[in-house]
Amino acid sequence: MIKKVESSERRILMIGNYLSSPRHNRNVWQALAERLPTVGWDVITTSSKESQLLRLLDMLATIIIRRKDYDLAQIDVFSGKAFIFAECCARVLHLYHKPVVLTLHGGGLPAFAEQFPKRVTKLLSLAAEVVAPSPFLQQTLSVFYNNIRIIPNGIDLSQIPFKQRDFFSPKLIWVRAFHETYNPELAIRVLSGLSTDFPNARLIMAGPDKGDGSLQAVHSLAAQLGVQKKLQILPAVPYEEVPSLLEQGDVFINTTNYDTAPRSLLEAMANGACVVSTNVGGVPWMVTDRYDSMLVPPDDEVAMVDAIKELLRNQELAAQVSLNARRTAELHDWSMVLPEWEMIFRKVLTDGNESC
Repeated sequence: MIKKVESSERRILMIGNYLSSPRHNRNVWQALAERLPTVGWDVITTSSKESQLLRLLDMLATIIIRRKDYDLAQIDVFSGKAFIFAECCARVLHLYHKPVVLTLHGGGLPAFAEQFPKRVTKLLSLAAEVVAPSPFLQQTLSVFYNNIRIIPNGIDLSQIPFKQRDFFSPKLIWVRAFHETYNPELAIRVLSGLSTDFPNARLIMAGPDKGDGSLQAVHSLAAQLGVQKKLQILPAVPYEEVPSLLEQGDVFINTTNYDTAPRSLLEAMANGACVVSTNVGGVPWMVTDRYDSMLVPPDDEVAMVDAIKELLRNQELAAQVSLNARRTAELHDWSMVLPEWEMIFRKVLTDGNESC
């Protein structure tokens, strides 16, 4: 007989980057941590430390010091140096016999797994459950773990009203971080290319500066191409201001070099903006070309400009893409996503009780 999960056992430690400074966008795992208490979970989060070393130490200290305050742990897993965080935390949790749910993130994780297969296999073997936001990660990493569950990234539709556009103009919106991963310079090249046929084209770019020189490169390229007056650059926008920002544009461009399941894309779709995105990573799994978005090859400004021109010249197509985008976004509302997380966490706790 399976033991029922008592309310006193609905205690979870969530391990990831819970950073809140202007240098960081608010992420989906932060939203999950905020929503779980509304359905009866006690949540501990770690860590909000800016320093990577202090962040790791804080995570490990929280695992050890507060080990009697949680019943299971959830760890966000990224590639690169951040993978070490997940490795260290999972191993310590394993010593304390705490069940672990791993959540996979980032379009760079498949390449990292190919480079370090033993490390990835070892980490995933420590998990009670492994979750990914996209079939892209599920399929590319299935060789390392054959039962990866998919839970899509959630958005709050109640905060993003659909904007019915009677006319789609060459007003572009770009919302990511200024980092080479997201290829912000492509947005400037697209603005320049679009301006030839649409001299009234404008671009708003909003996001934190990650400090790798991308923001400076954007300014330099805009000056070189003579589009400074068509460009408005904003710092990271508070989450509650994103809907009003999206309403200022009609075409949302996603220029990233690799990605998994970008929430910014979903928010733009919920707003009804026409999304034109590179077809990298998990993006083609999220959306359908010429149905709820327009997909183009990575780092190809000609293809992106042509896709935008087609939308602007075919207003009927643009209106249909906009409407379909909202329908797709509705499948990602937290009212549908949060119960899926609860089901996973309850299963892990139940399985743990059954094995005792």
